[in-house]
Amino acid sequence: MGTSARGRTARSVGLVMLVVLVGAAATATDAAAFGGAHRPVASTVSDDTRAWTWPLAGFRLDEPYSAPAHDYAPGHRGIDLRPLGGPQVMAPAGGIVAFSGAVAGRGILTIDHGDGLVTTFEPIESELRAGDAVARGDEVGVVALGGHSAPGALHFGVRRDGEYINPLLLLGGVPRAVLLPCC
Repeated sequence: MGTSARGRTARSVGLVMLVVLVGAAATATDAAAFGGAHRPVASTVSDDTRAWTWPLAGFRLDEPYSAPAHDYAPGHRGIDLRPLGGPQVMAPAGGIVAFSGAVAGRGILTIDHGDGLVTTFEPIESELRAGDAVARGDEVGVVALGGHSAPGALHFGVRRDGEYINPLLLLGGVPRAVLLPCC
């Protein structure tokens, strides 16, 4: 085999390896975006995603969900939303308030939606108390300051049977993208 044939073969092998590696990375990234590779996507998707709604009327996604590799690994166990329309936070689905109060100096609101689904918002100011019933779309509070989110952003976390999942799975997809002017 001549020098040019060897070079073509090496380039072909290199190209095939690159395609395989990119495909594997894309699959791992997709799995992490939809609840992590440790749980099948089908087991984390709500049976009726139409029953859930966004907790803010207008927003920008500041920080996406990032599934941890294991229970104690770093990750972002929810999404951070920056309000664009107003600070009012709405219940994404009906449920019962499980907790409302301060934890480590920041307001927390937890709603139990039944069937193992629990949402948590922080930082939030809310007049609700544990045991109060809420319906989908009810105002449950306003975005406050504090917590690990950037100032003015709302952290929205969801657990199913005690394990964090990507909230986008219950919201029926991603909202329509809005292009912003550059520079």
